[in-house]
Amino acid sequence: MTQQLAKKDRGDRGDRGDRRDRGDRRDRPARTDRPARGDGAPRDTDRRPRRDNAGTGDKPRGPRRPHFEAPPELPQRPKAKRLKAGSTNRKAVLSELPEDQRPIAELALQGMQTVRQRLKDANAALAAEGKPTMPEQSVLQMAENLLPRLRVADWLDRAEAARKDLAELDLRDLRSVVAAANDPVIERAENCRELVAELRTGLTARADQEYQNWLQDIDAALGVGRIVRALKLAGQPPKAGAIFPDELGRRLAQATSQSLVADALADRWIAVLEAVAFAPIRAQITVTSKPEIITPDLAKTVERLGALLPQIAASLGIAVASTSHAPKPLRTVRPPAKKLPPKPPTAPKAAVVTEAVAEVVAEAVTEAPAEVAVEAAVADTPATDEG
Repeated sequence: MTQQLAKKDRGDRGDRGDRRDRGDRRDRPARTDRPARGDGAPRDTDRRPRRDNAGTGDKPRGPRRPHFEAPPELPQRPKAKRLKAGSTNRKAVLSELPEDQRPIAELALQGMQTVRQRLKDANAALAAEGKPTMPEQSVLQMAENLLPRLRVADWLDRAEAARKDLAELDLRDLRSVVAAANDPVIERAENCRELVAELRTGLTARADQEYQNWLQDIDAALGVGRIVRALKLAGQPPKAGAIFPDELGRRLAQATSQSLVADALADRWIAVLEAVAFAPIRAQITVTSKPEIITPDLAKTVERLGALLPQIAASLGIAVASTSHAPKPLRTVRPPAKKLPPKPPTAPKAAVVTEAVAEVVAEAVTEAPAEVAVEAAVADTPATDEG
């Protein structure tokens, strides 16, 4: 059984009658029978007084830790380009060689050791099948005869790429190309002399410019209070043996010593010590006040760097073994790279000597050993171009 009640209208007020019209409420006079809030009866004074921080939800806190405000950021210089050599000159040399010599030339570009190993593998495969092996001396002699032209072509490809990006190329790559020009084969090549002189002049100008940029970056970091960055830059000169100015070193040492204060956090001490240990001004650093708390991490850092900062270890009262060696800078921990799904397994390529090559080897070992060696050594090696 269900029961359904009749719906009421909003105006259905029963025997109370209709609600009278109260007019515009904004014109209603203010009430005077209610006492003012400030003139009301006093509250009960017998209530228990509030505790400190009561009602705010905050718990009593201990002494506040010193706050370190990070200095402003500095603009970063654009990252240097890495060398990307072409293959124009190498392809030109390979195209001028006879067809049967190109595979050996491509192997020779990888080094004579590669030629020897590939020849050894091919001979082992031939011997396992009971077929005549190839004369190693003939193949190696051919590779050595081709190597000078290939080395010149390879250097020209690298040098032309370096000249293209001379103003932005990484100094390490530019030095590598210029150092390779000291090869007697490159020095004797007439088509390389002009390019060698141009790259050497460019390297000198770039090294001077990088040295000035290095000093300017250290001074800028020191000017905005980035002591750790200035110390790290000081420990990374653009070239070995770069002279560090005395005035800049004095300012950097003074700012570093002033940052090692008693109320600084242990993490701040560790960061400064890790940076100053490999800077050229580490011997000028002094500690005027010990940290309030020497944490285990700070003690381990001082022990590890004690060979480079003995005066710091002595000031903090931390013993350092006399046999300790100079440590290396800590490596930056990078986040792990995302693992790609494994590639499906592929069948290994076995060293195969074709029947045609085997027949040529058997027929012409005595007639044309060099040609046979070329064909058999690289029968399983596809030609590759380096871009």
